Amino acid sequence: MPLFTLARFLFTLISLAVLGVAGYLIWSWFEGDLVATSDGALIREREDWRLWTGLALLAWSFLGRFIVLPLLARPDRDPIEFKRGAGRMIDGAEGASLYIEEDGARDKPVLIFTHGQAVDTTFWSYARRELGPSYRIIVWDLPGLGKSKPASRNALSVPAAAQNLRHVVAAARAERVVLVGHSFGAMTIQEFAQSEPDLFRRHVAGVVLLNTTFTNPLRTMILSKLALALQKPLLEPMSHLTTWIQPLAWLSNWQGYLSGFAHMASRIQFADKVTRKQLDHATLLAVRSPPASVELRNVAMYYWHGLESGPYGVPVLVIGGGVDVVTKLEANERIAADIEDARLLVVEKANHMGPLEFAAEYNAAIGEFAADVFARTPVNAE
Repeated sequence: MPLFTLARFLFTLISLAVLGVAGYLIWSWFEGDLVATSDGALIREREDWRLWTGLALLAWSFLGRFIVLPLLARPDRDPIEFKRGAGRMIDGAEGASLYIEEDGARDKPVLIFTHGQAVDTTFWSYARRELGPSYRIIVWDLPGLGKSKPASRNALSVPAAAQNLRHVVAAARAERVVLVGHSFGAMTIQEFAQSEPDLFRRHVAGVVLLNTTFTNPLRTMILSKLALALQKPLLEPMSHLTTWIQPLAWLSNWQGYLSGFAHMASRIQFADKVTRKQLDHATLLAVRSPPASVELRNVAMYYWHGLESGPYGVPVLVIGGGVDVVTKLEANERIAADIEDARLLVVEKANHMGPLEFAAEYNAAIGEFAADVFARTPVNAE
């Protein structure tokens, strides 16, 4: 989401500044100062503090992650591994190639998970582990992220994401499915419901929207007035510049990851229960994501407006975080209040990455909702 992108940009600048200062101090130590002795000879004097300070900053620039991460997050007590399973490619909209993975028997009820910005299918590792025994779980990568490939810039828009979700629903070959989306993924579901209502109601039994918004996310984040004021003069030009210099942007992102400054940026999306593995994985996913894909999708979100009111024709569960700074709770409350047959669940201590940090609470609610929906909905595979 744009707030995290802006935070990452600022912390990347700080990380590069530290690297630059390290280089300058080491160079200035090597150059030293030419000083004339009493007999007129010139000698080079060096201040050793410059060397040691420069070396310390250089070490921070490439090894700081190992110091910063333990300071920002709790020790891990869960042995989960964020890794991919066996997947396959399917054709998507706008010429995209979509990567999907499936768990569970074909006769089980189907849950389709759509992730948000700058992550991939591994974001749903907790959900797959905890809900997998009861459901057939389908996860997929948005084009430009993970293993899915867009054919053009158009494939990075919200409408294109909704069309790609339609292809994933078709690939499930199930009579009815429950759609689950986080952040941009939930915006994708809203767009699907809005753009193809008949198809949506025919194949979708229920919807779960996690930590999302119904409009330009700059309007529903913290400091929204400032963010909107910066959209045209700063944020959009910065996004387009990043697409032009993607290799340099990628390198700087990786340097920020190694220094730990990228973890500082990622930390703003979490509350106080985040573990080191969760924070490191979320940060790594953001760094792996192609900067151009992330920024072009950000720009697309600035001009999007979702289904704000009216019936989806299916039950809707909205889960919001009580301390979410990226898509504030008010946005989730608005969605739940305006959509017929929707209810709101608030995870009081959750921030934007609640589905990771508070996975047990989120997945229990998703499982209970899906069980209720499928109890009155056919599940037969085609």
